Amino acid sequence: MSHSLVTMSYIVATILFILSLSGLSNQESARKGNYYGMLGMAIAILATVLSDAVNGQTVIATIGGVSLSPYAILILALLIGGSIGAKAATKVEMTQMPELVAIMHSLVGMAAVLVGYANFMDDNSHLVGVEKTIHEVEIYLGILIGAVTFSGSVIAFGKLSEKISGKPLLLPARHWLNLALLISAIVLGGMFLQESENPNQALIPLAIMTVVALLFGIHMVMAIGGADMPVVVSMLNSYSGWAAAATGFMLNNDLLIVTGALVGSSGAILSYIMCRAMNRHFLSVIAGGFGTSGGTAAEVVGDVQPINAEGAATLLSEAKSIMIIPGYGMAVAQAQHTVNEITKLLRGKGKTVRFGIHPVAGRMPGHMNVLLAEAKVPYDIVFEMEEINEDFPKVDVSIVIGANDIVNPSALDDPNSPIAGMPVLECWHSKTTIVMKRSMASGYAGVGNPLFVLENTRMLFGDADKTLQEVLKHLKE
Repeated sequence: MSHSLVTMSYIVATILFILSLSGLSNQESARKGNYYGMLGMAIAILATVLSDAVNGQTVIATIGGVSLSPYAILILALLIGGSIGAKAATKVEMTQMPELVAIMHSLVGMAAVLVGYANFMDDNSHLVGVEKTIHEVEIYLGILIGAVTFSGSVIAFGKLSEKISGKPLLLPARHWLNLALLISAIVLGGMFLQESENPNQALIPLAIMTVVALLFGIHMVMAIGGADMPVVVSMLNSYSGWAAAATGFMLNNDLLIVTGALVGSSGAILSYIMCRAMNRHFLSVIAGGFGTSGGTAAEVVGDVQPINAEGAATLLSEAKSIMIIPGYGMAVAQAQHTVNEITKLLRGKGKTVRFGIHPVAGRMPGHMNVLLAEAKVPYDIVFEMEEINEDFPKVDVSIVIGANDIVNPSALDDPNSPIAGMPVLECWHSKTTIVMKRSMASGYAGVGNPLFVLENTRMLFGDADKTLQEVLKHLKE
């Protein structure tokens, strides 16, 4: 394939990627956005495989005396990667999407590191002067960003899959430690550039920097609490984009640069949106976990008023306006399909049923939207927090399914609370609130919730899916 045809294919792929991001900004067009992205990636891969950079090569590897062409290696890599991806797509549950996203980010980071080292060890003798220095800076930054992305994503995967505790690990003088690691990376960068004429010597500071970057990624995410995981996921998404862009600079691939920049910038914007949703500054998220600073939250005093499935069904049958607020508990119980069945039944009886979604509900951006879309909940009854908050006084019954911090009144009326100032769904203004939880345990922020003891709150304990199935049974009766 000629260079001009490859360039044209890359332009088409770039346009499709932009359309993909545009489609993903709205849940009604998200499916179409995914199709645009898949088509763009298929075109990009095909154009790269058929380009002169690959087609012009002869033998690039010999294994066991057998010479392998570029296409043989590419087909082998596609088969291995495609098999892993297909298995993950069929095996991973929707509730495991956050950790799948995190581990995919780690692969992008590791790819940037490996490409960086391969590019460094390649023969770049044709580069001289400023051009050579710029290329070496590209290699250094690509490996640095990639290593931070890799280790940070692995720790995020561990936290999301609960293989690592969600509590923030706050080491003494952790901010000074982060500063020391940053200064080390800068100093090692200078040493790397000074030794660039001697690859064997330059490899030493490069390797040390890689270890420093890996440690920084581990420490950074370990210090972030579970309540901030949606921000962490979007932040690592941004990092993986910049790592891909750095890889594009190293390989002189324009499409990879543009695609990485799109992912990096969109991830950064999403991180900002997530931080705004929690009334947090991005730097404060990086500095430590949610709830690790500020005063002591007021103790929740009072008795809960329990309710059973039959009582909850009675309240729903008598209500005209119903608001459903899903949280991570719904994801854990995989209750979204039962929720949809109840929704269809109630709407069939002429009741107004809507969903209120907090931007950081769950463990990744859009987590609840994805689950509801999987259950085929109509898009037009799903609303974001800022669209729905003022309507709660007109709601007869609000049902909170496995959410805690996003419906906590102390965020608004307790200035000493670690989540003070965080915008929340003000469901307590509805006539009656039914809160579904397994127990009285606090949420990710470790903050007690006064909502549970309010006079108009009823607590419905148990597994969300099993309990909702009982509610559905009583509603049908």
